[in-house]
Amino acid sequence: MKYVKHLFTLLIAVLLSLALVSCSSDDDIEEEPSLEVTPANLHGTWRLVTWNDGEPVPDGVYCYIVFNRREQTFDIYQSFDSMYGRHITGTFSVASDPYLGYVISGSYDYDRGEWAHSYIVTRLVASGSMIWTAKDYPADVCHYERCAEVPAEVQAACNAAQ
Repeated sequence: MKYVKHLFTLLIAVLLSLALVSCSSDDDIEEEPSLEVTPANLHGTWRLVTWNDGEPVPDGVYCYIVFNRREQTFDIYQSFDSMYGRHITGTFSVASDPYLGYVISGSYDYDRGEWAHSYIVTRLVASGSMIWTAKDYPADVCHYERCAEVPAEVQAACNAAQ
């Protein structure tokens, strides 16, 4: 009888432990809040890590964007539309849309026109991550991560191709 009593007590303890564990929720994990999308919060160097709604950027392909908050200019170092790297410059603007949120758009220097898309910045966090979704093509989703600088070899490759 004593054995059954200890077994019953142990069973109750296990059931209570399981009940407490099952009551915890994912709501306890706080998501990092999004920042306001301003030239000041965009300022710095960003590297494209995924595109086309989550696909990793292929090996040997790169895209870095350097935003200058004071001048509202950008420098892009990229290799995804050419055999060689390219250094492209221009200006950007950020607008707040009451329905879409923050929208970033840009124009290239030397009368090369505007960006192919304006992008809704769906997430910008202080830890150094942002998500862009093309305003007119929702399947075009880009994830950027903040980095210290454009690597010297990328800059050299882009400047040599010009």
